[in-house]
Amino acid sequence: WSDIGRRDRKPNWASKKKQHWYYSGKKKKHTIKTQLVVDRKTEEIICVHQTRGKTHDFKLFKKSKLPLNKNKKVKLDSGYQGIEKIHHNSELPRKSTKLRPLTKKEKRENLKLSKIRVKVEHVIGKIKVFRIMAERYRNRRKNHDLRMKLICGIYNFELWWLTKEV
Repeated sequence: WSDIGRRDRKPNWASKKKQHWYYSGKKKKHTIKTQLVVDRKTEEIICVHQTRGKTHDFKLFKKSKLPLNKNKKVKLDSGYQGIEKIHHNSELPRKSTKLRPLTKKEKRENLKLSKIRVKVEHVIGKIKVFRIMAERYRNRRKNHDLRMKLICGIYNFELWWLTKEV
């Protein structure tokens, strides 16, 4: 007769320490943050970068060391405040405060920027169809980056295939 059980196994403290790195206090979950760079005209995903979920968007941008062309205009959301120091040809939405509300011109500029950025949000929505970003990821974290890049490749291929037939 053999005794099969878990009592001989030691707890894996190393994985618990690594798990703590991915805990986001804001979401109250263990998360992975993904940054997509999308071409505005073709809606093609150019590159993907990932890090722990509690990392700030701008910090992820600096860590990715994405080579941006100085002549290209980059349109970002408000999570990338401070990018003007690195890339002068960038456009961010204006924020209002209690003491200084937005002017009509600033509101028009924000609306124009959001109309352009909505294409990127649609691309993210199409990637969420694959459920890797929309739901709980139940596999190893080190495989998440590879799978995310594969899904983006599938999306780009589908985009290419649809434009090829037309």
